[in-house]
Amino acid sequence: MMNWPAGGSDPLLESLQSDHLPDLGHVDMAGLLRDPRLGRMALVSSFGAESAVLLHVVTQIFPDMPVLFIDTGCHFPETLAYRDLLAERLRLNLVTVRPDPATLADEDADGRLHARDPNMCCTLRKTFPLADALEGVATWISGRKRYQGATRAALPAIERDGSHLKVNPLAFWTEADLAAYFAAHDLPRHPLVDLGYASIGCAPCTRPVCNGEALRAGRWADNPDKTECGIHLGPDGRFARARPGRE
Repeated sequence: MMNWPAGGSDPLLESLQSDHLPDLGHVDMAGLLRDPRLGRMALVSSFGAESAVLLHVVTQIFPDMPVLFIDTGCHFPETLAYRDLLAERLRLNLVTVRPDPATLADEDADGRLHARDPNMCCTLRKTFPLADALEGVATWISGRKRYQGATRAALPAIERDGSHLKVNPLAFWTEADLAAYFAAHDLPRHPLVDLGYASIGCAPCTRPVCNGEALRAGRWADNPDKTECGIHLGPDGRFARARPGRE
């Protein structure tokens, strides 16, 4: 496991950037993903509106790459069906990650935590399970992109995420790039896209996007201060908590 370097200096990150991403005109994403310094890797996918592109791009290089799907228990049925379709079509090495049932029974007995405290709901259903699943993984791969909104406008292609490195292979892609890739490789779209869902998360906290709204406006629409689910941490964002069977 890679650790956050003392003093905030990160020679490994700087070296990877220099070798593969010296500037926007020279981006060798395939070379970065193949770099052995990344260590053991896993791809994390929500099987949302644009997920098929990242899954296809990465598994063309690493067919056996573990694909982690966080099954929160609150997904749209269409998302679960889309997951199964893509898993079969792309022959994914799918690993389903779930929250701890005992924790949910204690903290969300009525299934309404998303309405009372959406941040805590995401923490219990997404952040903690992913943290457990990433134990032993040095680098994880995310599908975030700069064009998705102001909070992602300066998204780097590679960054620190707690004790891990994180690669965002599609960080610099545009909507047009994605549309062209979907067409070129005959990839199926998420069935909710045609119903106006531009960004797709858990069913209770996702609605279609209206004309003129930002792509992620349909996520946590009743909570304007919430823009992310919490699985994307900062460089010192490790969680410390007690888990069953551990001190």
